[in-house]
Amino acid sequence: MSQNYTDSNSQQVTTEVYQKLPTNSTKYIESPSRDSHQLDHLEHQRVAQTLLPNDAISTLTVAEAIAQMLVNLGISSAFGIAGGAMASLWNALSNSKMQVLNFRHEAGAAFAAVEAYFASDRPTVVFTTAGPGITNALTGLFAARGEGAKVILLSACTSAPQRGRWAIQETSSYTLPSGGIFTSGALFNYAITVESAAQLPQVFRKLALGLAQPGGFVAHLSIPTSVQTSLVEGISWPQLDVDAYQITAQTEKVAKSAQLLFSESFAIWVGFGARNAADEISKLAEKTGVAVMCSPRGKGIFPENHPQFVGVTGLGGDASVITYMEKQPPARTLVLGTRLGEPTSFWSPTMIPAKGFIHVDIDPEVPGVAYPHAHTFSIQSDIKAYLQELLKHLPETPRPTELLPNPQPEPIEPGSDYPVRPEVLMAAIQKIVVEGSDAIVLAECGNSFTWSTHCLRFTEPHRYRVSTGVGAMGHTVTGVIGAAQACRGKAVAIVGDGAMLMNNEISTAVKYKIPAVWIVLNDARYNMCHQGMKILGLKGADAEIPPTNFAMIARGMGAEGVGVLRESDLEAALKQAIASQVPFVVDVIIDPDRPAPSGGRNKSLAAQGVKANGSNIIKTSAHQVSFPLV
Repeated sequence: MSQNYTDSNSQQVTTEVYQKLPTNSTKYIESPSRDSHQLDHLEHQRVAQTLLPNDAISTLTVAEAIAQMLVNLGISSAFGIAGGAMASLWNALSNSKMQVLNFRHEAGAAFAAVEAYFASDRPTVVFTTAGPGITNALTGLFAARGEGAKVILLSACTSAPQRGRWAIQETSSYTLPSGGIFTSGALFNYAITVESAAQLPQVFRKLALGLAQPGGFVAHLSIPTSVQTSLVEGISWPQLDVDAYQITAQTEKVAKSAQLLFSESFAIWVGFGARNAADEISKLAEKTGVAVMCSPRGKGIFPENHPQFVGVTGLGGDASVITYMEKQPPARTLVLGTRLGEPTSFWSPTMIPAKGFIHVDIDPEVPGVAYPHAHTFSIQSDIKAYLQELLKHLPETPRPTELLPNPQPEPIEPGSDYPVRPEVLMAAIQKIVVEGSDAIVLAECGNSFTWSTHCLRFTEPHRYRVSTGVGAMGHTVTGVIGAAQACRGKAVAIVGDGAMLMNNEISTAVKYKIPAVWIVLNDARYNMCHQGMKILGLKGADAEIPPTNFAMIARGMGAEGVGVLRESDLEAALKQAIASQVPFVVDVIIDPDRPAPSGGRNKSLAAQGVKANGSNIIKTSAHQVSFPLV
């Protein structure tokens, strides 16, 4: 349920109120609506949130109080690895109402927590011990911040009397920089070291408000070992009272955007931030007849089989988008919930409409950054709330729908059956996994990303997940555990062999009987690197990997696995994986020389200073070119 909070300065701050909080911790009392001059048609409620009953704390340790209050904040899952420094905290989590999943690597636990959040829309916890436990988790938490997840890291640190004395895994200002890891900044929205039980009321007030804000929230609570076992006594626990209501942009700004959009032709560019506004986007598109495109993370929010869908932009995208922008360019583009960063736009000037962008986002710093020289009318708002208001301004006479270019699947020519061509594998995944099941599909970075984004088609939101911000290798091979656990169903990871060798969590899935599926594009290479270096004409760098039998590894860990050598065996193997009730690896030997799909992005290379001509790159400036652009 998307709501809005007003702070002491009466500024609008969107927040998500978690409906799944325990019934004894939150109550909702209706109260009159706000003046329509400020916000139209808003539901105004009083939320009284008690973090911990006062009569239940006299015998609690700090660790137990933290675990209980996290449960009361709506958190039901914790992912991590234990250690001696956080034994009391680990024990408290394990005896709480949270499900605690013990992983094999902290980065994998963090990636799983990210994907569990997106699969369930509920905040999650990552727990680590001191020292390397924290540093191992940082990449996954970096991804959490970049992806906009709500994740809280609980870590242990060295107790004050032992700091600077070479304690085991010492975690203090003597061994790690405090700025950015133990303090708020670019990595954590909120971070603190809990040195006393007296800090807890304020800490949990900060967490509750942070989790209620729009977008992501990544926090870090570091609790010294000795503090974890100290008793919580003589503390007055806060009761948080906040006004909750739905946010929308100012009435005048909505009206102005409607005037700009409906006076001339426009297109809609859909991003991941619009995933909860699928119905409103479809209604707007069909009432106006405009073209719709999406970012890689926005696949499925607007049905990809719709006649008004012109394709996916950016990495792994469709050439039909460029065709549309060159031959039927709109006067303006309505951008909904995407930062228009490099993986989404390549900052290509072709994507700039003649009269600029109307950019709607919950983050006021997003509009205008990707294209600073383009005219941008920015609106800070929840996407769903904005569209609900915009639809009230629809013209009475619908604009006729143009005949628009649509993404067309490349024809698959007859082949030799061995090895498997990636495009044939994607066609089988489309049939068996996407259309034949309700599984969440996640694609790893690299060529797995480009093949999946380019070839797979989704008709509903919340089915496809890729990381376009951090793009860390190992995100999906471990994140699939969190997605499957959170949705209590199938989740399928499309990954490369390099990622599987880096950081998979098959053993974790076996332990908890999580029916995750890995489909491995096994080509014995870091193939995006291999193909990218070849296209750039750079020789001598070695991107090869010794051949690996991942099906055998899976069986050795207690999962099921099959190897696929021939295209004719693909569908049977995928059906077996989808039907399985245990973790399953489909190890597919693919043709390593099939070039990853790049038709949609070659036309944007000019913005990066190069021209593409078949397999050759002609440099037109001194600008550097990175692998995804080739």
